[in-house]
Order: sequence, then C-alpha cells, then structure tokens
Amino acid sequence: MGIDVGTYESKGVLIDTDCRIVCQASQKHGLENPNPGWYEHDAEAVWWGDVCKISRQLLEQSGLDPAEIECVGLSALGCDCVPVDEHCRPLCKAILYGIDSRAQEEIEQIKAYYGSRFDQVFSHPLVSSSISPKILWIKNHLPDVYAKTYKFLTASSFLTAKMTGRYCIDKYLSGSFAPLYNEADVNEAECGLFCRPEQLAEITLAPDVVGTVTPEAAALTGLQPGTKVLTGTGDSGAESVSCGVFTPGTIMIQLGSTCFFIYNADRFPSDNRVWPGPYLIPGTYCVAAGTNNGGTLTKWYRDQLFPVLLAKEEAGGENAYAAMAQIAASVPAGSDGLFTLPYFAGERTPINDPLARGMIFGLQSHHTRAHLYRSALEGIGYSIAQHFDLLAENHLPVNKIMAVGGGAKNPIWLQIIADMLDREILVPQVTIGACYGDAILCALSCGCYDSFESLGEKIQIAQTIRPIPENHAVYQKGKPVFHALYEATKELMHRPL
Repeated sequence: MGIDVGTYESKGVLIDTDCRIVCQASQKHGLENPNPGWYEHDAEAVWWGDVCKISRQLLEQSGLDPAEIECVGLSALGCDCVPVDEHCRPLCKAILYGIDSRAQEEIEQIKAYYGSRFDQVFSHPLVSSSISPKILWIKNHLPDVYAKTYKFLTASSFLTAKMTGRYCIDKYLSGSFAPLYNEADVNEAECGLFCRPEQLAEITLAPDVVGTVTPEAAALTGLQPGTKVLTGTGDSGAESVSCGVFTPGTIMIQLGSTCFFIYNADRFPSDNRVWPGPYLIPGTYCVAAGTNNGGTLTKWYRDQLFPVLLAKEEAGGENAYAAMAQIAASVPAGSDGLFTLPYFAGERTPINDPLARGMIFGLQSHHTRAHLYRSALEGIGYSIAQHFDLLAENHLPVNKIMAVGGGAKNPIWLQIIADMLDREILVPQVTIGACYGDAILCALSCGCYDSFESLGEKIQIAQTIRPIPENHAVYQKGKPVFHALYEATKELMHRPL
C-alpha cells in the first residue's frame, strides 16, 4: 500500500507483487492562507485524516483481508514543518514548503549568526523551502509552542510516527533541514540556534522498514497491527521512484502544484542555485530544484479567466484544463510576442527570490485569453529550461527526461517544454504519482525485487513527446527576453509598496 499526501489532494494505491495496480483512492482537501505568504495545513485533520480514510477506502474497494497487506509506504509534501508533543499531537498548524515565505527575517537572522562561516556550513542558500528558518520562526513567534515541542517533523515523518510510534526521516529529505543534519545523524554542533538535538527525528533510509502498524493506528486505518511500514519520503522523492529515476543522467520533471526536479547524479555537484544532496537510492546523489509556480498558476488562470469552463466541468462537462489546453494550442509558439513571468508566489530555484512577482509583458489589442494562458505555460517552460541550462553549466549530462504529475496530462504544456529543451520527454504508463512510488518501494523492500534496476524494468513508457524544431527556434529567440524581464524589474519588485 502506498499513500501520498499532497497540497490539495491525497492519493493511495494498492499493488500486487508484479507492481500492477489493484485499486486506487483519493481525498481532496483545502489549503489555508491566513496571511500573505503563509500557507498551512492542519496536520492531524488533513495529513493523518486523509491517510486513515484512504487506507480504509483501499481495503474496502479491494476486498482484501488487512492481513494480506505486506507493507505500507507513506510520502507527503516535503520541506514543511509541524511541531508535535510527546504524543505526536500537532501544537500548531503545519507550515508548508517553499510557497510559505513567512520566515524571511529568520533567514537573515541565520545569515547574520553564521557570518563568514555561512558558506562552510550551508551547501546552498537558505530559501523559503528551508526548514531550519521555519523552526526558528516558531521559536521567535510562538514561544509557548516552541517550549512544548517534543519533535519538529516534516509531513512524512509525522505520518510514519503516527503509524508506528517511531520518529525518523529519510536521508534524502534530511538535507532540507540544513544545517541540522550531517551525512548520517543529527548535527548536534549546529543545533544551538534552532532547537535541541533530541527534538529532531533520526535518519534512516527511505526503503528501510522502520516499524510496524501500532494497535492505535490499526484501529483508525483498518490495517492489521504489525504490518511493516517504511521510513517514507517527500512526495517528489516518491514520485521520482514511480517513474524510474534510478540511473545517473535521468531527470524527473514533476508538474504538480509547483514544479520540482530531481536529477540522479553519480557525484556530489556544487552549485548553490539548486539543492544538491544525497538521493534516496543508496550510493547516489541528486540535484533537486523547485519552482513555486506550476499547477497553482494554471489553477489561477482557470478560476480567473475561464470560470465558464470550470462551471461546465462542474455540471458534468469536459475537464476545464483539457479545454484550456485546446485553447492554448490555437496560439502559435511564442504567444505572438506575449511573455509571462510566472512568479505569482515568489520563486525558488534558480533565482531564489521570494519577493519576485508575476508579470505579463507585451500585451497588445490582438491578444486574447488564449494568448494569456499559453504565455503562462511558456513562462513556466522558460523557468524549467533555466534548470537544464544550469545542469549543462555543471557538466551534468541529461540522458532521459521523465514527466509526471497532473501537468503531464496537458499535451500542449508538454509540447512547450519539449520544444524549449529541444529534447524528447517521456511520460510513464502509470501516472498516479508518488503513491505508486511508495507502493513499488514497498515491493522492493519486501524482497519482491532484488535491486532498483530490476524494479525499473516495471516502469513502462506510455508517451514520447518529440520537439518541433521551428518552435524551438522561436523559444531560443524568446529566452533572452524572458531572462532580461526579471533582471530589469527585480529592483522594482523588491520595493515595498
């Protein structure tokens, strides 16, 4: 069984030992935005509540005896922070990943604290997705909560603790806590500013069986007490497993609420514009990176510019995003000179600027809603292309590109990305995402497969998107304009209004 908790929706799947899907289930949930730059979830109600509901749904749909479930893998949105008491009860709302930018003052506080030592201690700049500033924000702004905190957890650590009673974090995800973990354990020497060492979870590997379902968790989930549970990982790590990012040179583009990238590397790269670190496959490394804008931006365009399409969908008609894709396809590459900076929620990599703002540039009277939407997709595409330029600068070859997430169902968006990169993009046959990665990781950990390589043979390709040379030429001309727009307006974006 694999279950993943996302920004707006949680998904679960049961698979057999041949990695074939038995059944699926999902739960939608909201996203709280109580203040500008704040994004929260109720960890107990949303994260754990969804896991309990989905587990029961899967068991009911499949008709399986709970004793037939061999192993459970859990993943969730990464780079978030929830403080819990000694009973794993949340002490406040969970602070979400990079879309939550409340801890900017804490980032500056950390820089001042470390001074000239900063570059020695941190492998890359602190950004809105960094967890240590979130912990420091709780310390500075919620002292009562901070004083009661037993552990500071990410979502996947929280879920594994609720399921097993053990507090652990996988090695891959521990890098988001910098400088609080080293290669194998809590970095006690650097905890002083942030928390006590014992307030952090222990490091284990994502495929490790770290415990079993407790009687209390069994009563809520319907699972059999004693069922094996993996460490778990972040949603992006699990999704990279789902599409077979098992060999160096393979990269995953996750087109979800945000865009996230995981590149499998055979060496530790050094570039502070992205997030290098250990990968969840033992002995390998990764370059991780992420934008703040992806599906959230397409959702904004749907709600603001295409409410009629949304109303038709809600009345039983065509999916609004599918209809929007057809509309965008009616506009030529380059959107007739219209450009969009997609920084509607600030931006993470590669510009690492939480104060960046969105922009629509080049509007003329002949432009339509179709132009506006295609330009938005192209804006995200230009941002994706920046990451591939960065890999090339670091002499990191890309051999295979896998596209996953909800955006992988948008054919025009995939074509735009393929055209910009001038590379083929592969879409796996199973596209349900991270929960499938959790489940097949369970299959590996339970001995159904003897290696990641043999597991990778189960990943089938459903679609290959090939670049159109004429469109690539258009985007090559547009790329310097896109870059220049941000540089020319950055100072204005940073002015308080």
